[in-house]
Amino acid sequence: MMAKLFDAIFGCGHNHCSFPITVRSRARSEAANLTGTYVVCLDCGKEMPCDWQAMKVIASPAAKPDPLRPLAAKPAA
Repeated sequence: MMAKLFDAIFGCGHNHCSFPITVRSRARSEAANLTGTYVVCLDCGKEMPCDWQAMKVIASPAAKPDPLRPLAAKPAA
């Protein structure tokens, strides 16, 4: 709890990140396990999962967009 508060006040803002890296092998880092693609903060070295199509960093697995969601909401023709 204190560590999260400390990071919120003084932590890295991850403003300088690498280009998205896609890992094709089975030996993936924890960040790449979610989507297969991740970015690295060039200031602190933290690896964060990235959505290649939206070109955004994903905060949590629940934040990953469902590609079938827009199709299910459309009425049948």
